Amino acid sequence: MDFFIEGFKQAWLLLVTRDPETFSAVWATVASTCCAMAASICIGLPAGFVLGYADFPGRRLLRMVSDTLLAFPTVLIGLLVYGLICRRGALGDFGLLFTLTGMAIGHCILALPILISLTAQAVETLDTRCRQTLLTLGANSIQTAAATLLEARFSILAAGIAAFGRVVTEVGIAMMLGGNIKWETRTITTAIALETNKGEFARGLALGLVLLLMAFAVNCALGLTRRKDRA
Repeated sequence: MDFFIEGFKQAWLLLVTRDPETFSAVWATVASTCCAMAASICIGLPAGFVLGYADFPGRRLLRMVSDTLLAFPTVLIGLLVYGLICRRGALGDFGLLFTLTGMAIGHCILALPILISLTAQAVETLDTRCRQTLLTLGANSIQTAAATLLEARFSILAAGIAAFGRVVTEVGIAMMLGGNIKWETRTITTAIALETNKGEFARGLALGLVLLLMAFAVNCALGLTRRKDRA
């Protein structure tokens, strides 16, 4: 038990003194995650909304593919993107391998199925009478779609939180595409794995605490948004 207590003491000391190596990993995590989430939200939310709202040929097949990709192994995503951005790959000339941008591409692919499937599910589970009532009252297609999106907003926010949690805690993609380069692409999760293997338990705990605080802050923001809306 003393081992854990001493580790937590050292961890808090690293955070309070703003240890450069620790906060370098935090910055890399924040930067790559924000880029990945911004891209995946711009693509995944509209795609998920259309998949759950509209009725078109092949919709069920696309839904099945999206749901299947929820179990897409992260190491396979890393391998596929690695082959795409390495020097011999189609995007090799851009020098994306072992960069934060390269990691963000992999994390964006990881988040997309989550956002698409959960957004589609949020729209599908809404009461169909709401759409029928709007049409009866004379609302056009754009107004009906906007009202449906507004009604499903909290479930869609939850989908974004789920995707964020998946991305920020991921290890395989960050390791394969970022290379775990100190001061550059070493993220919180890859640093925790490395520091634990080195016996640096305190630094690993410090980074783990930061990861928990990030998740807590995002969930608090979601809770405040819900309270303000209900008020």
